[in-house]
Amino acid sequence: MDMNINFPNLHIYLGNVIKSINIASFTVAMYGICIAAGVVAAVFLVRRLARISGQNPDIYIDLAIWGVIFGIIGARIYYVAFSWDLYKDNPISILNLRQGGLAIYGGVIAAVIVALVYCKIKKLKFFQIADTAACGLILGQIFGRWGNFFNREAFGGYTDNIFAMQLPVSAVRARDISDELAAHIEIINNVSYIQVHPTFLYECLWNIAVLIIMILTFKKTSFYGQTFFTYLLGYAIGRFWIESLRTDQLQIFGGKIAVSQMLAAIIIIVSIICIIVIKKKKWLAK
Repeated sequence: MDMNINFPNLHIYLGNVIKSINIASFTVAMYGICIAAGVVAAVFLVRRLARISGQNPDIYIDLAIWGVIFGIIGARIYYVAFSWDLYKDNPISILNLRQGGLAIYGGVIAAVIVALVYCKIKKLKFFQIADTAACGLILGQIFGRWGNFFNREAFGGYTDNIFAMQLPVSAVRARDISDELAAHIEIINNVSYIQVHPTFLYECLWNIAVLIIMILTFKKTSFYGQTFFTYLLGYAIGRFWIESLRTDQLQIFGGKIAVSQMLAAIIIIVSIICIIVIKKKKWLAK
């Protein structure tokens, strides 16, 4: 397998982008390392924000543990549910996470449910917790998207823009190579490449912008839940556009509608309504 990844229009050539590392007799996937790094960074951030806002930072360690466990389960269930044809003949492969196959929306849904249950049990204000946790969640997503980079997945169709990324065909799942990409395969030094939109990078940069807005406005919000809805709205707007570029969309209704785009559209509408109504009615006011 050819291990290089190139950004020809940026003149960046990475000769050996590994998918895993060996520690003693164990093989650790870079995808997992990215997720782990995201969790650590997220916990550090939310604990700092908790102190700033007068909350108990230890709450977020508990939330992180349960959120990660059920978030991964939720992300996998979501992906498998809308890609059942890939697993129906070999259900045991559902347990194999080493090659990716996690849908972030499934993880977010599961994490929100965990937070709701946790707040109910501990008698905490859900939206106050959600405001703080959302900052950590999107930071974790920023790190997690680089797992897609190492796995050579979650990319878009053909492009020759400034960020165009070249991937060796031998390192990419065949089902992710669209007819458009196949028509533009380029052979360089006897290696076949597809040239794609690096949608992992687009989403990473978009999420950084959303996180900056969330951090800058964290202490200036007028009601609990405002930062949380800002996250939902900001992420969904970016995801709606970025999802339209990807070649590995999870689809419904006969493959005519991308699930994540439909969900993003719903979240955008609901978030806008919630922000307007809650602010006008002064619900959840601080």
